[in-house]
Amino acid sequence: MIRQGTIFLFAFLMTFVSAMHAQSSSVPSSRLAHLQHGVNLSAWFAQVYDPKGYTKEHFETWTTSADIALIRSAGFDHVRLSVNPQPIMDASRRGESERYFDSLDAAMKMILDAGLAVELDMHPDSDFKERLKQNDFVERFADFWRTIAKRYSSYDPERVFFEILNEPEMNDPYRWYGVGTKLAAAIRQAAPANTILAPGASWDDDNDLLFLEPLRDANVIYVFHFYEPHIFTHQGATWGAFYWHWLKDLHYPSDPKNAAEVSAAIPEAVHRLDVIRYGQDHWDASRIEAEINAVADWAKQNGVPVVCNEFGVFRHAQPQDRNAWIRDTRVSLEKHNIGWAMWDYSDSFGVAIKKDGKATLDPKTLSALGLKMP
Repeated sequence: MIRQGTIFLFAFLMTFVSAMHAQSSSVPSSRLAHLQHGVNLSAWFAQVYDPKGYTKEHFETWTTSADIALIRSAGFDHVRLSVNPQPIMDASRRGESERYFDSLDAAMKMILDAGLAVELDMHPDSDFKERLKQNDFVERFADFWRTIAKRYSSYDPERVFFEILNEPEMNDPYRWYGVGTKLAAAIRQAAPANTILAPGASWDDDNDLLFLEPLRDANVIYVFHFYEPHIFTHQGATWGAFYWHWLKDLHYPSDPKNAAEVSAAIPEAVHRLDVIRYGQDHWDASRIEAEINAVADWAKQNGVPVVCNEFGVFRHAQPQDRNAWIRDTRVSLEKHNIGWAMWDYSDSFGVAIKKDGKATLDPKTLSALGLKMP
């Protein structure tokens, strides 16, 4: 009897703990409705590598009110605004920090006035994220998040979302869970009404999300990035895997004959094999659907909403292949009611092409996104 009673007590406690842990989502459907069709505003408040840095001229010319109006007219409902905390957190760069904040305030107002929602994405460089291995730096970053969240908590919480960190680059998911929890708590303390966006560890891809333990905060949307397979979406890239820059005219859907021909240009045998395998894996709409379906299952099992806030193809790929991949990914996401934000607006993955400061939308890419030319 004692043993049986102990077992029942243990079972009850486990059920209670599970119920406490499996906190159902309280994200209003009205907020998810604002995050259906988005685009990333890259290289504006983050990833600026010009020696001049984050200048007033850059802020005023890289993305303008005309760009925001064009985005809205094309049918996008939100933007993901990447913010680099490094020039703001550095006390020795006070003048730059003030200029950055003034310009960010203006950008937020411009976006919201256009009727768009905005994901405020904390998007530092890799060296910043490396420092998050140090607990004292995590505390500093949490304090910074309190400042940011408080500054923008007065804006409409239906349309302003705070993303904890872009692609944390942490190989230890347990470490990231602890860091992410602390940062989310800092945001929540300063912005009790806003919805938080939480990524998986490492590069925040679909597999990272599947290993993420949901936070004990019901007002959270979980985000992931989708670029599978990178060998296609990043062909010609001079960053990431070294051999990507050798890739040219690799098709999608993948074809064994085409992949074998492309692989001949790769110097290293092991990477030639990667390209050949891409062809033999038959990447097509059904393969993408299988990947996205796994994310949808994870969301359903955990009772939480998910959004894909990065997906796209480097413009080095053939346009028809690029647009086919974008279309297949977008269709799969929408099949599972997963909102999306394409990477990006007018840079190297863009839905628009800029020349002399004027953006022109690519009609075929827009069509692949299920949108129409304004």
